[in-house]
Amino acid sequence: MQKSKLTLYIFIALILGIITGYVYNVNVINSYNDKINVAETNIRAIDVRIAQLTDTSATTYKSLKTERSIQVNTRKVNDDIREDKVEYFSILSDIFLRLIKMIISPLVFTTLVVGVAKVGDIKAVGRIGSKTLLWFLSASLVSLLLGMLLVNIFEPGNAMHLMLPDSHLNTGIKKTGLSLKDFASHVFPKSIFEAMSNNEILQIVVFALFFGVATASIGPKGEIVIKAMDAIAHVILKITGYVMKLAPLAVFGAITAIIAKQGLGILSTYAIFISEFYFSLIILWLLIILAGYFVLRTRVFTLVNSIKDAMLIAFSTSTSEAAYPKVLLEMERFGCSNKIVSFVLPLGYSFNLDGSMMYMTFASLFLAQSYHMHLSLTHQLTMLLILMLTSKGVAGVPRAALVVIAGTIGMFNIPEAGLALLLGIDPILDMGRSATNVLGNAMATAVVSKWEGEL
Repeated sequence: MQKSKLTLYIFIALILGIITGYVYNVNVINSYNDKINVAETNIRAIDVRIAQLTDTSATTYKSLKTERSIQVNTRKVNDDIREDKVEYFSILSDIFLRLIKMIISPLVFTTLVVGVAKVGDIKAVGRIGSKTLLWFLSASLVSLLLGMLLVNIFEPGNAMHLMLPDSHLNTGIKKTGLSLKDFASHVFPKSIFEAMSNNEILQIVVFALFFGVATASIGPKGEIVIKAMDAIAHVILKITGYVMKLAPLAVFGAITAIIAKQGLGILSTYAIFISEFYFSLIILWLLIILAGYFVLRTRVFTLVNSIKDAMLIAFSTSTSEAAYPKVLLEMERFGCSNKIVSFVLPLGYSFNLDGSMMYMTFASLFLAQSYHMHLSLTHQLTMLLILMLTSKGVAGVPRAALVVIAGTIGMFNIPEAGLALLLGIDPILDMGRSATNVLGNAMATAVVSKWEGEL
């Protein structure tokens, strides 16, 4: 009863958020949006005129430059006012996300240590680890390939006829390049406390693996540590229960802020791209459920039903991290062994982001299409493999996918400024990606439990 109530409250919050956001946008934010749009149009027009001038010392050039800086300032001032006006709504989701992030590090650490210590020997850890990674890599490859295939079929970039951003425009997204050194420093912690304070899931996993194996190997002395960790894990899960009661408020705040700022107009402008991406996500969901069906049979439907709350939370807050504690509880209720859940799930949050993976190929090729750049099949497959590597270890936080895309498209001479096309609708797309990530990780956990005979 409690579970269905939470689902209902989240759903009501979602609807109320859309209505409130729309009303607030029309009555309060719209005038600032109009000023921002006028300023942007003027800046583009001035840029065209500046590009046509050959003499940079002419009076016209200087006056255009002055006019441009006035328009840029107008845009910034109105953007700041708009941010201030929606601040009160986003505070609700910020508090919830902060509370969730407060829980995640100790929860991952304690549950994983207990899980590994219960698994016992390194051979078993290796066996479960290899099965888990096999599933993760297969799922990632399928997601990337599906994104690539569908974006080539739909060609949303050609169909939209969008006004392209200036090629020199700065999107404000920090690029991440493909560097082995960066990858290694992202995986291996230099301090467990630093890893925990930054919520670096992968680094916490590495330390917890060492800690768990070492604890199991010292025999009776280690049992005290395992009992203590188990108790701490249960305390944190209790805290999770309290925090989850705030989920509907967070959902309301997050949705209201998005709609209030962007308005419903952004949905109609990008309707083709958004609908094609969500249709692609539904196909990916069906593939994940089908793959799970081969292993779990009809229990796969029970699983999907039991994680719907967690998926709704991830959908509404645009981060799969927000649903982590909830998924952990539901997987154990579903019948997965505690040691498998606490081992597979944290790894999934670094290695198995199915929704984000599909978005990476989908969005990268969409940008190429928008600039009318033809990428050969070889180029597309190369991009797919690069994305496969660069995305590993990207935590389930908002905008992580955009950071990876920014680092990858530069290698194929696609203007990074194209990301400006996605910035406005990214929160809407991130909602679907996050919910898909939750489904993918839950399915992986259930499948590995079944393979290990622990379901």
